[in-house]
Amino acid sequence: MPILNRIAEFHGELTATRRDIHAHPELGFEEHRTSELVARMLESWGIEVHRGIAGTGVVGVLRNGTSGRSIGFRADMDCLPMTETSDVPHRSTTPGKMHACGHDGHTTMLLGAARHLAETRNFDGTVNFIFQPAEEGGGGGRVMVEEGLFDRFPCDAVYGMHNSPELPLGEARIFAGPALAAADRITITVHGKGGHASRPQQCVDPVLVGAHIVVAAQSIVSRSMDPIDTAVVSICQFHAGEASNVIPETAELRGTVRTFRPEVQDMIERRLHEVVRATAEAHGAQAELSYQRGYPPTVNHAEQTERAALAAAAVLGEAKVHRKPVPRMGAEDFSYMLLARPGCFISIGQGDGGRHSVSLHNPRYDFNDDLIPLGASLFARLAEQELPRG
Repeated sequence: MPILNRIAEFHGELTATRRDIHAHPELGFEEHRTSELVARMLESWGIEVHRGIAGTGVVGVLRNGTSGRSIGFRADMDCLPMTETSDVPHRSTTPGKMHACGHDGHTTMLLGAARHLAETRNFDGTVNFIFQPAEEGGGGGRVMVEEGLFDRFPCDAVYGMHNSPELPLGEARIFAGPALAAADRITITVHGKGGHASRPQQCVDPVLVGAHIVVAAQSIVSRSMDPIDTAVVSICQFHAGEASNVIPETAELRGTVRTFRPEVQDMIERRLHEVVRATAEAHGAQAELSYQRGYPPTVNHAEQTERAALAAAAVLGEAKVHRKPVPRMGAEDFSYMLLARPGCFISIGQGDGGRHSVSLHNPRYDFNDDLIPLGASLFARLAEQELPRG
């Protein structure tokens, strides 16, 4: 694979940086150590640095030549609120916090591209290196856009990249249209009548009602939707009671809804309200649904997707770039940036059939350091391709 030679030379330094970030994970909008590390490294390479965007966000600006063209690259910096169970030497030093999605690697790949471009200056225009806080549910991408990210740092196009343990190392999935789903949050509260577990006839059991709601909610996808459409309704939390011999007064269920089309999103929200209310009433209880719309779908723009695929083919080889649409039901707040500017979200493989094929958000996950020079080279190639000299 034609990794850029200079990036290959400082692969070891980048690996050390990635592992340092991994060992010191920080949650969304709390990435003070990480953002300061990023800012100091950018400044050491002569890149103009802007701190404090969306709280802990950092933007590095690198200008060269006289062209008015510009491009943006985004990496996320936050971790997840979970405890790492791997035994790698660089495992998390903070209980309850872990880089289980590879944001430590994304940040490092973009730093590698920034260092290379700052040294070589083989482009004509402006490159904006966007280091974003709070992707994991905090909506840091939305906050950056709302705070005027693209007004302060104009970008003709913006690109993001995410590792994929499902793809073999050095392969990429790049296609136009919806790539990731919208992600909404649901909370269902069931109100029953508590009492002694030995006398259920005197009670209205919210646990039983909640169980029926879980079953009924699944039928929305299987029976209220056009089979051609795609959606997920998952109830992921069920909290009720404090004792094994007491029927509780209330139960609370929480989950997520994933969709691609607004019409499907609207239908599922409407049907969930109907199912929750009617199921509870049928059992003599009451229930209400709180439906919170979250990240919109991540939709890649056709022209920028083709440009990203061209750069990826130069680094990885044409046969390693998969252009057939295979949308995933995960979600990304890079979607807000794609609503504001044309661009593309790239999925790049890190799988090795071993520990680097462990899925995202798993307590044994670890970013594959062999991916660092590939991702950094792809970012750098894309900048040189889109901002050519001469």
